[in-house]
Amino acid sequence: MMKHTTSYLLALVLLMAFGACSSHKTDTNKQEGDTVKFKYAQLLQIVDFDDHSEVTIFNPWKPGKVLHTYTLSPINAQPSALNPQHSTLNPPPSTLHTPLTKSAVFTTVHCALLMSLGRQEAIAGVADLQYIKIPWIHQQVAEGKIADCGGGLSPVVEKIMDIKPDAILLSPFENSGGYGKVEDLGIPIIECAEYMEPSPLARAEWMKFYGRLYGCEAQADSLFAVVDSSYHALCDKARKLGPGRRVLIDKMAGNVWYVPGGKSTIGQMLKDAGGLYPWADDDHSGSLALPFETVLEKAADCEVWLYRFSAKKHTTLSELQSEFDGYKMLTPFKNGEVYGCNVDQSLFYEEAPFRPDFLLDDFISIIHSDGSDHQLRYYQKVK
Repeated sequence: MMKHTTSYLLALVLLMAFGACSSHKTDTNKQEGDTVKFKYAQLLQIVDFDDHSEVTIFNPWKPGKVLHTYTLSPINAQPSALNPQHSTLNPPPSTLHTPLTKSAVFTTVHCALLMSLGRQEAIAGVADLQYIKIPWIHQQVAEGKIADCGGGLSPVVEKIMDIKPDAILLSPFENSGGYGKVEDLGIPIIECAEYMEPSPLARAEWMKFYGRLYGCEAQADSLFAVVDSSYHALCDKARKLGPGRRVLIDKMAGNVWYVPGGKSTIGQMLKDAGGLYPWADDDHSGSLALPFETVLEKAADCEVWLYRFSAKKHTTLSELQSEFDGYKMLTPFKNGEVYGCNVDQSLFYEEAPFRPDFLLDDFISIIHSDGSDHQLRYYQKVK
């Protein structure tokens, strides 16, 4: 009896082991992707499979939620590779046939990035042309080679339909209520949410995603490596220079002064540049809307003042004071240590998001000296 019981137990163990091995073998037959490792980006995930890639953009306003998902499949991929049932993404993804060759680009910064990556021929339409300071774009629009699709918030749908783009690139906003008629066109919308990343290099690292979209992955990876290395070299330079000057950022807009939060991209870059920023300990990643009295109390004694503005020409201190007389009470205004960035006369918005090293270089030059011996890229000393 004992012998039969032992034989039965042995057979049962072998059966269970065989079942476990069989189950393990079945799991390994499932296609497993390779997750792309990002050094800084937190809102982006890419998983590469043999025949496609799956992209997840996380919702920056709702932690733990997904903003959009995409399946990137080569143009010549077999139909089976495009079947949503084969995707692991949830919700079901938008399918993008890569490389994209004809896109409607609603943001000037992404137009500039595509030009940096040598893929400007993929721009078939643009929005908000008046805000795009890229001569080549204007020339192509004038020659009818790129369509002017109107305003970004209310584009001309007929113009978009005429060019039959393979995708529309636009920036999402919190509580935007969707994209109106554009969503009904059946054209994949690429939600360019990198501006919500928590650091300058995290935002810039999204160029790796756009490189995959436009068939220039190697160029994008190479460019980001340059940006990453350059940015850290500048940080080392700033550390060696020691603590810099106390700095105030931007200016009045109506009845409030919007200052960057301590955790904002600008706030972090000022820290990397060695600047002493009055709101460095603030934990906001966006801007703070403050009355002038609060700014005056906290930052009147700053040694240098940097601000951005939009005008057809560079401004003067007297013109600045004519906008708001309270500026004359600021120490940097009294001492003439004011630097303005005319966004109409520079490529600040086109370049800085994906080349934060360019902007950091300006910050370091200004914060650690009077700027007279340095060639600034975006800012000029206000006369």
